[in-house]
Parts: sequence; C-alpha cells; structure tokens
Amino acid sequence: MPADFKTPPTRAHRQLAERILRMGRKAGEPALAGALPSTYEVAFIVNDFLSLVLPGTRRTRLVEGSSRARARERLAEVLADLETRLESALLLTAHRSHVGKGAAKDGCLRKARAITASTLVALPELRSLLAEDVRIAFEADPAATGTDEVIACYPGLYAIAIYRVAHRLLRAGGELLPRMMTEYAHGRTGIDIHPGATIGSPFFIDHGTGIVIGETTRIGDSVRIYQGVTLGALSIKRHKALTPAGGKSAIPQRHPTIEDDVVIYANATILGGDTVIGKGAVVGANAWITYSVPPGRRVGGG
Repeated sequence: MPADFKTPPTRAHRQLAERILRMGRKAGEPALAGALPSTYEVAFIVNDFLSLVLPGTRRTRLVEGSSRARARERLAEVLADLETRLESALLLTAHRSHVGKGAAKDGCLRKARAITASTLVALPELRSLLAEDVRIAFEADPAATGTDEVIACYPGLYAIAIYRVAHRLLRAGGELLPRMMTEYAHGRTGIDIHPGATIGSPFFIDHGTGIVIGETTRIGDSVRIYQGVTLGALSIKRHKALTPAGGKSAIPQRHPTIEDDVVIYANATILGGDTVIGKGAVVGANAWITYSVPPGRRVGGG
C-alpha cells in the first residue's frame, strides 16, 4: 500500500471515534495521552544504559583509546534522552494528582534532571556491580566458556543489568519508567524482577525463564536462583503507602528475604514477607515454602 494512501473517514468513522474517546474520558484515559514513553523509546533507553554499564556491549566499548570520546558522546545523549522520558512519565503522575499544568511541568522537569544526574553519577558503581554479576555467572556455570559468553548470551545477566539501572532510577524518585524498563526485560527474557526489589551483589540467575521477584523482596549477596523460581507474596491486598522516594511511609514487606549464599533450584516457590531463607540454605526444586528456613539448612526437593 502506498505510504501516502489515505482512506477518508466517513460519518460512521467519526461517530465511532467520538464514542471511543468518550469512553476513554470516563475511564480517565486523557491522563495517558502523549505521556507514556513508547516501547521503542524504553528499549532505546535500556540499550543505551547497557552500552555504558556492561563491558563491551552494544554501541559503546569503554576501553582505552579513541572510543573514550564516543563514550562521552553517548553519556551526553543518554542524559538528554533519559531526562525527556522521565519528565513525560512524571507528568502523568502529576496530572493524576490534579497539579496545575505549568507548575507540574516545571516541577517534573526539575525532578527529571535531578534523577538523571543522580543516576549517571552512579554509573561507575553499577558497572562494578555488574562486573561481579558476570564473574559469579562464569564461576557458577561450568557451561560458560568465558565472561564474553556470559555477557552476550545469558538472559539472567541481561535482566539483572536492566533491574540494577531501574532500581537506581526508582530510588532516585523515578516512578513509572523504571517499571517499564524491567517489564521490557521481562518480555525479552521471561524474567520478572520488580525494580523495587533489593538485590545484593553478586547475583546469579541461571536459565531464568519464569522467574518472578516481587517488589519488596530482599536478596543478599552471592545468591543463585534457577528457572521458574517465584519469590512472591501471600496476600494480594493493595497497599496505600508509597516508596520512600515519594516522601511517604515505606511499603510493608510482602515478599521473602533471601540471605547471603542461598541457592534456590528450579520451580521453587517462596512466599510471604515474614519468610526468611537463612544464610547458606539450599531450597530444592519444586519446593513450596511459606516458612522461614534456618541458615545452612537444605529443604524441599526430596
């Protein structure tokens, strides 16, 4: 079909469009108009960040030589793009709060700039954390031929990298964009990590498909989990508290705590905010856990 071909709308089309828009207004849909970053834009932000925090990936290689200049250029580009997308997402929240349009735009722009600056300053730390994630993946998986294979091929590392950037954005005050970033990773890998979760370093996800890590999950250092693991909640009641970044009381913990050096094998389900898996414990495949496990104990899986 030619690009310039247009079907002129009929009276029926105009009437139907009005009905659709009317229903959208009843559902509060105007708040979304032009505010949400598109999937393409989120993907662009994700790949830009990965180019900066994962060694040797995407469009920027942060090594000695001429690519340093390109790295500086990419930083400037990421800064500008992230600031724009954050402002759009923040405006959505302000619209819902019925803040005046002019005041909302000024406030959201200032907040977006502050969040962006804070996140970019943290890039060296994020890069260091991910270097440790790469290391543990290589050491824990005999099938890995080298760290370059881990970086290029492991969906677990991809999801962890996006989570770490999104978590930093959320802590700095981002509200919607971080969740969109981790949902992008979810779609690419089948690994669902809420950006509000707290995850130590290093962290290893093997295979990964079907993993769910809830918003208030706390994971310590040197934890390994396998495909199909759920770290979830026992209750589905909606809470009203916001994150500390929003200036409100902390979200009550609904998801489990996984202490250092824990291994959780495939398809295990661990539920509840009072559930603690102690340091060095091993949770077997297909286990269903709603109780705390002492340090060093092996449970489930026969």
